[in-house]
Amino acid sequence: MARNGVRPVVTPRSPFGTGVACVRRKNRQNDRVQLVPRTYGPVAGELVPFRVES
Repeated sequence: MARNGVRPVVTPRSPFGTGVACVRRKNRQNDRVQLVPRTYGPVAGELVPFRVES
């Protein structure tokens, strides 16, 4: 399967500044807004919203 610019790889990082990141592929055609996944943060010990750094 070809990889192109329709589904780019985004790397949201933890808001606590620990360097923890989760790698996701985002579909630009369906989701034009910024991706904010709620992922388990090992420092916080709970689900936290990871944000994409610009």
